[in-house]
Amino acid sequence: MSVPDELQYTAEHEWVRLDGDIATVGITQYAADALGDVVYVELPAVGAALTSGAIVGEVESTKSVGELYAPLDGEVVEANQGVVDAPESINSDPYGEGWLVKLRVSEPPTLLTADEYRTLISA
Repeated sequence: MSVPDELQYTAEHEWVRLDGDIATVGITQYAADALGDVVYVELPAVGAALTSGAIVGEVESTKSVGELYAPLDGEVVEANQGVVDAPESINSDPYGEGWLVKLRVSEPPTLLTADEYRTLISA
């Protein structure tokens, strides 16, 4: 299972890539595999202010419906319309084309490293 070292992670199986004050967020391959075939994605609107831990959208699969939680505080600067139009990209490329939102953050988040996340999912 892929857990890229350059990303940070949450215990709720989200990944974060920081580039200055912009954080790209998606769900991990572990989460995508657990969901099964993703068929629907609802994302927050551009301009929405997100609070860490708040429900901000949903991912629906053939197995279940999962809520999306904000992994950190920030303002949505981009929502991935491509994943809304082709939700299966979450399964096929969760760390690339399957990203969900980009947030402008005011301070760097404290998240799990790749090694810490690997330990979490192997427990």
